Amino acid sequence: MDSPILEPSLHTVKAVLILDNDGDRLYAKYYDDTYPTVKEQKAFEKNIFNKTHRTDSEIALLEGLTVVYKSNIDLFFYVIGSSHENELMLMAVLNCLFDSLSQMLSRKNVERRALLENMEGLFLAVDEIVDGGVILESDPQQVVHRVALRGDDVPLTEQTVTQVLQSAKEQIKWSLLR
Repeated sequence: MDSPILEPSLHTVKAVLILDNDGDRLYAKYYDDTYPTVKEQKAFEKNIFNKTHRTDSEIALLEGLTVVYKSNIDLFFYVIGSSHENELMLMAVLNCLFDSLSQMLSRKNVERRALLENMEGLFLAVDEIVDGGVILESDPQQVVHRVALRGDDVPLTEQTVTQVLQSAKEQIKWSLLR
């Protein structure tokens, strides 16, 4: 029996989810239309939470998808890919996200309250790690560095003249060093 040959694709990640102790969504980003409506997404999230919140394993197959997950204090982190996706790649994304958040929260425990206070950092970190389902980065140090740089970008209209001049000096210095 011949199995169909799958075309290689960079689109590895189908979704990144963070749920709380009750299975409620704190963060969800879907990269394809497997679950096109919010109602379908929430039903999938409840299903995934019910299947994984009492287990100690890290990988599950659910609804034809590969799910890697990790829990910490009062949060559940999920990275979802297709059933033929490499679990190690998905786990690298999950670990990068978790480690990046740990570093960004100043070595605090990654918990619900701290995460909610730093949602902009979470959004930036996920965007640095995955874009459109394509894995961009798996090194948490690089993610934290890039998020810090993007976080420092204050619009020109909100900067003082001294800050604008300092920024210009820095840009000139870096362009000359290249």
